[in-house]
Amino acid sequence: MNRGYKAGLARAAGAVALGALLLSANPVLSAISRADQDLAARLRAHIEVLASDDFDGREPGTDGEAKTLRYLGKQWFDIGLVSGTNDPGHEWFAPVTLVAREPASSAARFLRKGARATVSPAGVLVLTSGQRSLVRNVPMLFLGSGRGRDYTRNELAGRVAVVLDGDTPDGERQNDLLALGASAVLTVLDGERSLDQVAARRKRTGYALSQDSLGGDLEAFITREAMAALLKGTSRSLGSLEAAAAKPDFVPLTLDLTASLEATTRETTIRTHNLIGKLPGKRPESGAVLFLAHWDHFGECGEPPAEDVICNGAIDNASGLAALTEVARRLARGPQLDRDIYFLATTAEELGLLGAHAFAENPPLPPERIVAAFNIDSIAIAPRGTPFAIVGRGMTGLDREIAKVAKAERFKLRPSDEANEYLRRQDGWALIQHDIPAVMVTTAYGDIARMRKFFDGDYHRPSDDLANMDHALELGGAVEDVKMLGALARWFGDVRRVPPEPAGQQAPAADKKR
Repeated sequence: MNRGYKAGLARAAGAVALGALLLSANPVLSAISRADQDLAARLRAHIEVLASDDFDGREPGTDGEAKTLRYLGKQWFDIGLVSGTNDPGHEWFAPVTLVAREPASSAARFLRKGARATVSPAGVLVLTSGQRSLVRNVPMLFLGSGRGRDYTRNELAGRVAVVLDGDTPDGERQNDLLALGASAVLTVLDGERSLDQVAARRKRTGYALSQDSLGGDLEAFITREAMAALLKGTSRSLGSLEAAAAKPDFVPLTLDLTASLEATTRETTIRTHNLIGKLPGKRPESGAVLFLAHWDHFGECGEPPAEDVICNGAIDNASGLAALTEVARRLARGPQLDRDIYFLATTAEELGLLGAHAFAENPPLPPERIVAAFNIDSIAIAPRGTPFAIVGRGMTGLDREIAKVAKAERFKLRPSDEANEYLRRQDGWALIQHDIPAVMVTTAYGDIARMRKFFDGDYHRPSDDLANMDHALELGGAVEDVKMLGALARWFGDVRRVPPEPAGQQAPAADKKR
């Protein structure tokens, strides 16, 4: 343990007492209970440690990960949690292996009526998520915008689907066409996007779990000028194709062209971990309740010559980890519940919810035994008294019971689905995809305009840092989040309140809208 890390722990210990003193000295906060003041001070103390420069942005596979998990593990052990991995070979820390792939090479060759058609390499970019993907001399089929029509596998199989980018780029079009059997998708950049912009975005490293099969897919992008040159000498020009695509009776058109496309990537293995703790219940056979928050962030992500290059992630998600830890403390001090209560700090959320997927694919208990899961992410946003919102409202069978708890605790709960706008951007979405009922219940999304302001501002930037924030860290709503989550644990952990489903009849997550 280095000297800076020890200093961080010392600062955290002192912050609890100092924070309580400062809070109680504030006349506006003097009406808040001493218990809430102490809780706010503990939340801030955790955030100060986890978002400090000593942790270097908590990037998976780095020394920042080791410091993060060491700090959380010690906190959880001292609170009274036990290992929740249920694996004697990997107590507390469940290994997760990631594969990072970044584009390495791109090649495109075209034949026009059987003769080589020259296109500048600077006008075409070919990408794959696999190690190497290749197609040779494949016919090209023009699909216009690629929208508004159901294509069949027979139409697309063995062809390069050519689509116009337009002014509303949509990556799902390409994915859908590939899933339907297209050998590759070639997007003509006829709108505002440039090839340089695509390259800057798509040449970033992609991540996946090591057990996931990657690759096979080929996506290519070509400038409007390069596509126009490619079509010279054929029966169609780019202008005529665009005009045809604009007609309501447009049908796909075979081009007098074939394509050979190839892309490769460089691969790196990253070994990281989920942290799993548990408060054992009196009746573990009746199921479990899960609380989770992601521990990872982006490490050093700022661009020199900026003085601050560390993405500390104070709100995202040191605040969620702080709340997760304080929910555990709150429950450990109370009477033992019927159900086991699991606490999960996930890795690689920022890389695609990968730690949550790893947990769901290799859980420490049968996933159908998890009666409810509550994700905690970026909660130091809203002031005290902000209504609660449910991210995932209507997606599980949990809403009715959550409403009962809110009423019993005298917390206002928004009936709106507005927060579902962010459903797919948090770990709960990964669990829902594995039929685990998961939601976020938080004040952070109770004022959606405030949350959007964060996403448009400090989110994923070095400025999400206690040392550099031009505003005070807001912990009023976070305190109420912890209290509400503790109440949810007691409610769902009580088999009288939420009886176990008969074996084999667990209700799946409702309409997941995958």
